[in-house]
Amino acid sequence: MKGSSGKSRAGAVRKGGKGAAGKQVGTGGHGRKALEGKGPTPKAEDRAWHPAGKRKAAEERYKAAGGKGRVAGQGQRAGAPRGASGASRRAKSGDESEIVTGRNSVVEALRARIPASTLYVAARVEMDDRVKEALKLATNRGIPILEVLRPELDRLAGEGGVHQGLALKVPPYEYAHPIEVLDEVLARDETPLLVALDGITDPRNLGAILRSTAAFGGQAVIVPQRRSVGVNSAAWKTSAGAAARVPVAMAANLTQTLKTLKERGVFVLGLDGGGDVSLPGLSWADRPIVVVVGSEGKGLSRLVAETCDAVVSIPISASTESLNAGIAASVTLYEISKLRASR
Repeated sequence: MKGSSGKSRAGAVRKGGKGAAGKQVGTGGHGRKALEGKGPTPKAEDRAWHPAGKRKAAEERYKAAGGKGRVAGQGQRAGAPRGASGASRRAKSGDESEIVTGRNSVVEALRARIPASTLYVAARVEMDDRVKEALKLATNRGIPILEVLRPELDRLAGEGGVHQGLALKVPPYEYAHPIEVLDEVLARDETPLLVALDGITDPRNLGAILRSTAAFGGQAVIVPQRRSVGVNSAAWKTSAGAAARVPVAMAANLTQTLKTLKERGVFVLGLDGGGDVSLPGLSWADRPIVVVVGSEGKGLSRLVAETCDAVVSIPISASTESLNAGIAASVTLYEISKLRASR
């Protein structure tokens, strides 16, 4: 860099630090401004890159969308909770809470007043009616709203999970008692239509069966305590919110529970490809019924099949080996619903 004399400063130093007039060469005050500093440090919320600034910006966006709740409640940073695992879909290590994902599932869970602890919202999410309703419901109930980046939601949703920009942290599912569920149905003067699962381990099948049960007038789904699927995040997602409307009861022993239901006047109807009764025009549709659905591979277990009053098969094309458990339950519930409506 050249000074006003046309000589480089480096050259002046090599000559003993003297200028043309033999005087010491200085900075000329060029560093004075650096010594003055940049003024007072801005507040954390006024710095866009700071977590507090991000929370403030998010709060302003939510308020503009009609929400008034906090974005990062209880002093948490805007991000996934510590220890979040997409594989298990648990909220954090050692926590039995589940993560419900998807706009319909989240809204239905909030409508049903499931005791959720955190609503996760993707940054810059598209504000459609479901997102606005989820924010409003969470705000009215005092549920902390946490804005997170989409990669964090992807991890919460798990591999292959679709969150649509929303996720809800919910406590472990509280199962009902099968006989108490029956008593509640009878107290409402309704004809029982229950579904029991025998050996089904895929949560997506449970979610689909919950959805069909809600659609065709069923009142509850019964699952055995051992060797069976339970209500987890995958079942919540597949049910599209039906898990918030249809109770799931847990049977300590499925065979014994079915026998108790029979004693209470409930007709036990098993589904199996080798059943001796054809589904169309089922003559017992107007009775109190529990439909027992077996696993896709093994069908009904021996003890359960022996407990059934009848084993029904669904006529299908010879080129199709079997029906998925969720589809078989849906077809059967539709047929029963149709026959009940026509009588």
